[in-house]
Amino acid sequence: MPLVTMRQLLDEAAKGGYGVGAFNVNNMEQIQAIMEAAKETNSPVIIQASRGARQYAQDRYLYHLMLAAAELYPEIPIAMHQDHGNSFETCKSAIELGFTSVMMDGSLKADGKTPTDFEENVEVTRRVVDYAHERGVTVEGEIGVLGGIEDGHGAGGTGLEHVTDPDQAVEFAERTGVDALAIAIGTSHGAYKFSKKPDGSVLKMELLIEIHKRLPKTHLVMHGSSSVPKDLQAIVNQYGGHLKETWGVPVEEIQLGIRNGVRKINVDTDNRLAITGAIRKVFAETPEKFDPRDYLKPARDAMKKLVSERMTQFGQAGHAGDYTQKSVADMAKGYRDGSLSTQPLVVGR
Repeated sequence: MPLVTMRQLLDEAAKGGYGVGAFNVNNMEQIQAIMEAAKETNSPVIIQASRGARQYAQDRYLYHLMLAAAELYPEIPIAMHQDHGNSFETCKSAIELGFTSVMMDGSLKADGKTPTDFEENVEVTRRVVDYAHERGVTVEGEIGVLGGIEDGHGAGGTGLEHVTDPDQAVEFAERTGVDALAIAIGTSHGAYKFSKKPDGSVLKMELLIEIHKRLPKTHLVMHGSSSVPKDLQAIVNQYGGHLKETWGVPVEEIQLGIRNGVRKINVDTDNRLAITGAIRKVFAETPEKFDPRDYLKPARDAMKKLVSERMTQFGQAGHAGDYTQKSVADMAKGYRDGSLSTQPLVVGR
């Protein structure tokens, strides 16, 4: 099966009432782990690359690894997504390469750190939407600003400084025509999200619920949604790491989000922890090992186990074969003739 668009995956998820994990990758082993988990759970999947990943691995390597995944797992629908595009040019380059979905994070300026104003965000996101939809490619936008830093991208802080305003979310969705909308509800990039188990003071789920009520036909996205499990932290520290105690987003809060319009859930830190813990364990227990396969295979297995678990928890397991994929040409036609109109059904205004 060729690579599919993220819009098709999210439309199907909305029909089925489940979420789809979006897993970040930098190398072959991570892609292999995700695809084996998808095969094991019979799940559709979003594989995404940040700008940092594209620089690290080089675009052509990443793209051809994705083509290999599609060839080796023809039964699994795979969307290839640009995570946190920082400019029109970044998104355009991803589309030209063959990505089937892009995120234009216009909530920050091109430096990836400085918050923009609302009009700047609308303008650049709308420009990306026009370009992408003409080519059948999905666009995710963001309104509000997440905390933390990931791959050099993020405003820092706790995540509560720039939470999403529901009125702005409605206007943004109407004016840009995005297929999916990332919102800021207190989550942050990276491992150090919360200094205590999240509650209503740091994770604003009521905002998410309100936005879904106002935009019931808009696919919502949760960024910074790794759960940072205590057992994975413990393995890293047991074998020589020095992670400070931290809390991520509980799976039950993500599941609450899924029940209220969240269709895409970004996961990166959890996979990094699984990989790093497995590698540290090999180095500590068998220091004579020096073949990269001796530590990359258990690292890949650890990530596969974690991804399989998340696919089941998000509800996407069992849904890989629910539909026939549409090509980007089919999607472009749908955008042109209005059958894929992204004008949201707005209620409660």
